[in-house]
Amino acid sequence: MRIISMRIFLGLVLTLLLAAACTEAPVEHEDEAWISLFNGRDLTGWIPKFAGRALGENYKNTFRVEDGLLKVVYDEYETFQGEFGHLFYRESFAHYRIRVEYRILGEQTAGGPAWGFKNSGIMVHGQSPKSMTLEQNVPVSIEVQLLGGNGQEERPTANLCTPGTHVEMEDQLVTRHCTNSSSPTFHDDSWVTVEVEVRGNEVIRHFVNGVPVLEYHRPQLDGEDADAQKLIQAGAEMMLDRGTISLQAESHPLEFRKVELLLFK
Repeated sequence: MRIISMRIFLGLVLTLLLAAACTEAPVEHEDEAWISLFNGRDLTGWIPKFAGRALGENYKNTFRVEDGLLKVVYDEYETFQGEFGHLFYRESFAHYRIRVEYRILGEQTAGGPAWGFKNSGIMVHGQSPKSMTLEQNVPVSIEVQLLGGNGQEERPTANLCTPGTHVEMEDQLVTRHCTNSSSPTFHDDSWVTVEVEVRGNEVIRHFVNGVPVLEYHRPQLDGEDADAQKLIQAGAEMMLDRGTISLQAESHPLEFRKVELLLFK
């Protein structure tokens, strides 16, 4: 009797487990869910904004698509005079992972700032381009720096910079402008893959060639920053839980061969 009861019990457990398995959502392979934000042909879906220029003006054709690559190019400039640019994707996002493959190559444009050497970035949790002032250099955002080396010194990529923002690390507010990641330095013009995992206001993680290199929490507006103050006065929340994505143009040529997004449910 006990044997029969045990068999019945085990049979019921197995039945329940099988039923639960059948009602679970199918496993989704992340690679199948990645979507490209860049069509490989033109700038459809993207909006340029340059300091001192009207929204939508692609100053001197700086952002362009050639040979299937999204490029930042300065061949029409005689000298760089502070025309810092950002290329904004048309939508904003809250929970996602963005992946870019980039390389920085060529010579920095004459007149570019020393810190602009082999320097670009991915801006996340950014303000809308419409809310930027005409002369504003950088959107209030979280910046994931894309850097290249000078052939000698260490210069990691996927660092954090915080224009108009702060973050927290180990439950402490971080107010310094930039924080280095633990990535290696890439001195040549090889392709580098940078991914940024954004989980609303909870956590943001940086990855370089698949390796985690930086993590921080609770991105928020800097109440003492002039640009951030304008957003606060317009009703923006202090804690950032979503925002725009944009790519930088800061006086050094570079190329992107992938700009992809994985949305989290």
